[in-house]
Amino acid sequence: MKKRVTGFDLARALAIFGMVIVNFKIAMNAETGNLLLIKFAGLFEGRASALFVILAGVGVTFLTNKARESSDGAFVLKNRLSLIKRGLLLIAIGLLYTPIWEADILHFYGFYFLIAAAIFTVKDKALLIISAVIMLIFPVLMLFLNYEQNWNWSTLTYENLWSFDGMIRHIVFNGFHPVFPWAAFLIFGMWLGRQDLSQSLMRKKLLAWSLITLLVTEFSFYLIRVTIGDGSALEMTSEEVTFLFSTSIIPPLPQYIISAGSSAVVVLIACLYFSDRFSESNINKWLYKTGQLSLTLYVAHVIIGMGTLESIGRLENQTINFSLLSALIFCVCGIVFSVVWLKFFKAGPLEWVFRKLAS
Repeated sequence: MKKRVTGFDLARALAIFGMVIVNFKIAMNAETGNLLLIKFAGLFEGRASALFVILAGVGVTFLTNKARESSDGAFVLKNRLSLIKRGLLLIAIGLLYTPIWEADILHFYGFYFLIAAAIFTVKDKALLIISAVIMLIFPVLMLFLNYEQNWNWSTLTYENLWSFDGMIRHIVFNGFHPVFPWAAFLIFGMWLGRQDLSQSLMRKKLLAWSLITLLVTEFSFYLIRVTIGDGSALEMTSEEVTFLFSTSIIPPLPQYIISAGSSAVVVLIACLYFSDRFSESNINKWLYKTGQLSLTLYVAHVIIGMGTLESIGRLENQTINFSLLSALIFCVCGIVFSVVWLKFFKAGPLEWVFRKLAS
């Protein structure tokens, strides 16, 4: 797959839309309103961001394919240093952005990229093994470290972030998207990027396995929760049962990683099919162009989107109805901006700046 595949950009756009829905809901503390809308918004929690990270892994593979296939050590080193530079730049940008948006994912991305720089030359099987090991390290860390340390669950804020201990814990173990286990998504994405997704058979295999894995994981842990019940038989509280045996993002236990990763692959394969089937449709063109400005829109949804809502006094304690309406308006504006911008420029504004700084 040498040329740019618009299906990946389409998936990236959907990931951004999902993150906007989730982040607007969090920022507005939108827990009241239509119950169906609350459940709808909940579908994207921890799923849209997982898809976003997996797509970043696919992108890493595309960036390094030539170097990986080359026997030129100098060329490999150049690509390795390029990934390190991108990672350090993302860390710097993300940490500068964190005081504005505490749930920032960019600085975590930077650390994922540093790991990618070290391992992008390994074989396919090794990528899957590394991904699994990173996923499994997290529950081991939970045995020795307090996952809830520094968290204020009532406000969903991370305290002592800027202390040395707090920052290390936040990045490695118990932040919003810690290296253990979230880097597993990026490394799995690197493996996924090496598969020939232009072949129908490969797509069907990945889709089938992902659907089976998703359904089995969700159903299995649902049965576990039902069997345990309120947890009294095991001297656990119902909150502890949910905490340990759900497939939600907090905490990001292996069942969450497997479930979210599987759902991400299902969405990605669906986007590839849609983009091929409707390659000339305006909807496809508008969405894949939007995906090409994902970095710009990610930053803009906080700076411009939430900033505008805050200026009119509608950012906090809103209903889910208003939260989703605001997200919809931002996403539509993002599509319009992306289509118009790419009529005159080859890359989004922040994408262009990032490439210049990282080159």
